[in-house]
Amino acid sequence: MEDVSDPPFRVLCKELGADVVYTEFISSEGLIRFADKSVEKLDIYDEERPVGIQIFGSDIEPMRESARIVEQAGPEFLDINYGCPVNKVACKGAGAGILLDIDKMERLTREIVNSTHLPVTVKTRLGWDEKTIRIVEVALRLQDAGIKALSIHARTRQQMYKGESDWSWVEKVASHPDIEIPIFGNGDVDSPEKALDMKTRYPSVKGIMIGRASIGNPWVFRQISHFLATGEHLPLPSLQERVDVARRHLLMSVAWKAEASAIREMRRHYSAYFKNIPNFKDLRMKLVTSESLNEILDTLDYIRSESGTFPEQATPAPAPALPIRSGRSVKLKLRMPAAAGGS
Repeated sequence: MEDVSDPPFRVLCKELGADVVYTEFISSEGLIRFADKSVEKLDIYDEERPVGIQIFGSDIEPMRESARIVEQAGPEFLDINYGCPVNKVACKGAGAGILLDIDKMERLTREIVNSTHLPVTVKTRLGWDEKTIRIVEVALRLQDAGIKALSIHARTRQQMYKGESDWSWVEKVASHPDIEIPIFGNGDVDSPEKALDMKTRYPSVKGIMIGRASIGNPWVFRQISHFLATGEHLPLPSLQERVDVARRHLLMSVAWKAEASAIREMRRHYSAYFKNIPNFKDLRMKLVTSESLNEILDTLDYIRSESGTFPEQATPAPAPALPIRSGRSVKLKLRMPAAAGGS
């Protein structure tokens, strides 16, 4: 979820039904060097709480120091990413790469747990490949190291995001008689029906983590929660609501980061915000190619004003009252070493 799960997006997900949200993962090496992009990722909005700050790295001392820096930002918990499969992370022994060295994984986790007062949780995968799936052992060793919860993406690193996830392994971990911490499952849950299926088939799993399915669709949390509670589907968001949330998302992003970055990073959301709307290709292309904030806002306003001309797939749901920015952002003031003070 790099460049996706920033504070504006997390606020929307939280207001639309997510119970807990996580930051983008933050490089421990970048954080201890006070790199602007890494430090920026520590920002937290009050209205997104409870929130976990996620870090990644392969070396003990930078990870330990990062944990102390994260503590200053005041999240509810710290999460360690042992699951990212991309080459630039995993091939350096970080993210899912550490699954090739479970002894180090345990040592690193224990060091982080002992270096912070925050509860520590972990996100990982089943294993490096299908021949090295040791997730039950991993869970037990991480629990012994002191973590408070474990989220498991039910694929191996070799699979990346291809093929079906195998939640039976998540259930094996969650139902193990020596496992006392909550176990959460991740992978392929993108609809209320799939959420119910996972809950029914794997009853020992305590909850569901959703990532890619929320991009451009923060309503997925509200829809799943309602379906699990009532067995009934909420109406799909109306086109007007999609416009209102996309507009607010854009404005919060511009307020939080540089305008050019906000415009560029919002593009991946527009296709999903306006997915499956007939005769919408030209407007979608305008949204994802425009370099001007005013032009994008004008396009969104036009879409809203003409919403009655586009066929709706379902009875519109009432839009929640979402102010452009209702709470303060917690900006971290790091205690930087004297040598770095002028940089």
